[in-house]
Amino acid sequence: MPHDAAPGHSHSHAHAGAQDEAEALHAHDDAHEEPHLHARSASTISALRVGLALTAGFAVVEAIGGWFAGSLALISDAGHMATDAASFVVALIAQQLAQRPPTPRASYGYARAEVLAAFVNALAMLALVVWIAVEAVARLLTPVPVAGGVVMVVAAIGLVVNVFVAWHLSHAHGSMNARGALLHVMGDLLGSVAALVAGGVIAYTGWTPIDPILSVVVSLLILRSTIALLRESTGVLMERVPSHLSYEGIGRALAALPGVTDVHDLHVWNMSAGRVAVTAHMTLAAKNDWPVTLAAAQRTLSRDFGIQHVTLQPTWPAGTPEGKVIPVVPLASGDEKRMR
Repeated sequence: MPHDAAPGHSHSHAHAGAQDEAEALHAHDDAHEEPHLHARSASTISALRVGLALTAGFAVVEAIGGWFAGSLALISDAGHMATDAASFVVALIAQQLAQRPPTPRASYGYARAEVLAAFVNALAMLALVVWIAVEAVARLLTPVPVAGGVVMVVAAIGLVVNVFVAWHLSHAHGSMNARGALLHVMGDLLGSVAALVAGGVIAYTGWTPIDPILSVVVSLLILRSTIALLRESTGVLMERVPSHLSYEGIGRALAALPGVTDVHDLHVWNMSAGRVAVTAHMTLAAKNDWPVTLAAAQRTLSRDFGIQHVTLQPTWPAGTPEGKVIPVVPLASGDEKRMR
């Protein structure tokens, strides 16, 4: 894909039939995509509401149980769930905001609110992991008594709650927002398992260090997924090329279209978690080919890459100008002084 700009930039309106075909293709893609996006958003909102109600309620129960039993595993899991409840609130607000239509001040709409919520939730999860690690070290240095039986009962109830919430969130396909919330819930689920194991070990052996040790193990297990979500949401916010697409592949596909001699200024990025956009300048051998080339480019990007939001600028070699040509050149410093 050479990056030499052609001498002329223009939009062609010739070949109305081919142009209409390109516009019809774009309209069809948008019409096909909208119901899917609304259905996905409704599914995500429903799952987040269920998760918020159950998680917030049980976080209080688990915190009280952890304080009464003296268990860091339970307290850390309650902290997970409290963070989850906050993450569900953020996610719900973002999901509602993402459905708002574009405005003159937000021409792309508010779809990236979903990505921003996922980014915030990942940061909150990182902070919680650090807190648990610090508290666990303190518990290992200064052990405290733990009521193993109470830990097991509360952890078992928490496990059932987390499995149910995770099952609901897993049905919200394709939503980065739901993935961020699910990441928190999976952390809670692992925390409940760890607390259940820790309670059993303490109840039957009296070995209390198992409580902070398992808390750290759970934190490390969810750290990888947290970093992955943080990297993905950051990539969208920084307008990086989506990881499932090849920048070079898209450029080569456009450059291989009949009549195209050059593709430059190519940009590929996520408008939201599930919508990819492409802009590019395409140099043509003949300007009259543009309507046909535009339709072919839209078909190629939609069929091969799943991209519907496409903005392409045609470029072609400038012909011999008619009439008098007045060159525009920078003035030398002396000339500029003489003209004053």
